[in-house]
Amino acid sequence: MDPNLSCLILFNLICLVACTSDNHQHNGSHHYDYCVVGGGPAGLQMGYFLSKAQRNYIILERNSGPGSFFNKYPRHRKLISINKVHTGRQNREFNLRHDWNSLLSDDPNLLFKRVSREFYPPADTFPLYLSMFVKELGLRVLYGVDIGKIRAVQSQTARRYLLTDQHGSHYLCSILLVATGLWVPQTVDFVGSDLVEGYESISTNPEDFKNQAVLILGKGNSAFETAQSILGSASRVHMLSSSPVRLAWQTHYVGDLRAVNNELIDTYQLKSLDGLVESRLEKIVIARKKDNGLYLTLKKYVNVKNSSDVTREELPSHHIDNFPMRKPYDRVIRCLGFRFNFSIFDSSACPPNSENAKGRLPGLTAWYEATDTPGLFVLGTAGHSRDYRASAGGFVHGFRYTVRAVHRVLEQRYHTNNWPSTTLLTTQLQSWILKRVGEASGPYQMFAVLGDLILLRGSDCVYLDEFPLQALPQFSSLSGHTVPSRGLIVVLMQYGKKKIDYLGSNRAETDWTKAWKSNFLHPVLYYYETLPTKDDMKLLPEGWPLPRPKAIHHMVEDFLTEWESPISHIQPLRRFLEHCLQTDLRTFYAESCFRSSLTHHKPPPFCQQGYLKQQGVIHSSELQQNFPTSGLSG
Repeated sequence: MDPNLSCLILFNLICLVACTSDNHQHNGSHHYDYCVVGGGPAGLQMGYFLSKAQRNYIILERNSGPGSFFNKYPRHRKLISINKVHTGRQNREFNLRHDWNSLLSDDPNLLFKRVSREFYPPADTFPLYLSMFVKELGLRVLYGVDIGKIRAVQSQTARRYLLTDQHGSHYLCSILLVATGLWVPQTVDFVGSDLVEGYESISTNPEDFKNQAVLILGKGNSAFETAQSILGSASRVHMLSSSPVRLAWQTHYVGDLRAVNNELIDTYQLKSLDGLVESRLEKIVIARKKDNGLYLTLKKYVNVKNSSDVTREELPSHHIDNFPMRKPYDRVIRCLGFRFNFSIFDSSACPPNSENAKGRLPGLTAWYEATDTPGLFVLGTAGHSRDYRASAGGFVHGFRYTVRAVHRVLEQRYHTNNWPSTTLLTTQLQSWILKRVGEASGPYQMFAVLGDLILLRGSDCVYLDEFPLQALPQFSSLSGHTVPSRGLIVVLMQYGKKKIDYLGSNRAETDWTKAWKSNFLHPVLYYYETLPTKDDMKLLPEGWPLPRPKAIHHMVEDFLTEWESPISHIQPLRRFLEHCLQTDLRTFYAESCFRSSLTHHKPPPFCQQGYLKQQGVIHSSELQQNFPTSGLSG
């Protein structure tokens, strides 16, 4: 063949390959092992773990920067997540218990306090912190990618997910991690709902409400935040929802009303024109009379399908002359929270609605995989259905730990990397437990949801951090570990379930012999000979996070949340561990070990692992240097 012709053919082939490659890129077909949809805190937290594990991933964010939700919400621009900079401690893990905004990383300086030191920070600082997190860790984020459709693609060998953005570009991945948060406003359909303004669009200038009567639908933090901003301007503010106000300091649920937003409760109880009312929103009608006032009436009094020009006889005040909401309102505002955006999912990939949270959230397994949708995991606030109204999984200081748990599940399932663990001698177990309950932030924030597992093997044990408790029946497949014949101990934090006066004089239990009566957050240890089954999980005793164990131990609540008192905390814990392990966990002097070895067939573990192996104080030149000043030398 002519050499020139060969060169020409080769050149054309190269051009064809290049053009095909360019066309492939132009059409937007991108392949990844992991696709993370959403560049908010949950998506970035997962991005950190995927990056650290050197996985092939991409984070897709529809806006021009991370954490765009916080550019608009909360509307009145104050976060209610605690940013306690000064704790009196230098322990990073302990300090995270009181830092509700930082994400997890190995960088000790990559904390939220770098952008704000206010206890309740301004909302604008959070996107700033997330931008810093992305930049300094080099996370792979594509901005301006608005995923509008997600569908499952099934081949002969695998199931994958195909994501399509606003430009028609496609992203194909094996594992889909949805971290879109909740941003679709929750609405209730009733007659006159078209006359209602939404929290997402109301004015945040208090002067716009000057001398106006305002009705707010809802009694959550967004509703009270709105009410608080206009208390000094509006003539009166009334709030209506189907349930009474739930106060976070009573329920221990951070999503309930926080003290920073509750000034209207004062003005209501001190009879200063404001008030709270209970009624199902489906049963009300918002009607506009000819004087342009907005009236609240009840569906049973109105015979028309629209709300314009109701008659006097159709108002409750005609039937009940002291009807509490008989006066007209200038404005009605809806503050009912947000829901998950199910609309982007094709029927082949759409997770079901959860059974709780009024269906606002997707239904998930205990390891945050969408029910009946394998390979699709939901992270962050959208994954709150697993602990809705029970723990902190809907908030940054909670879901940063559940995201880590999901990543550990992914590492085991797809890369055969077992759940991280620490092997301890049984003589070290008590000290390790005390260290964890005294400083660990994951079980502290995700109380009754994440717990530490101790696999008992005799002379030693395996300690696993922060396993999802409701997934215990699937422990082996999710973690890669097996439960030994001696059983396991689960260590978790939980509140008491008894209803008490949380500001009353008898609110706390101080007697260690009555530790099971503790009302506030405290450690609880459950001992099982075998793993609980799925059926066991379905038959939980009321108020219990786990099935009834073989033995249980409550560590009495502590005012300082420091479980280190020798009599009240340490000694009862040791006796419980000895009961589970059927051994003596005390420490002994060498003389006692010598006598025990002569008189007992099996000396205590402390003597076996120390004295009998000729292990004592490790020789060190530093110790020798201290002898003269210690007064111990002869």
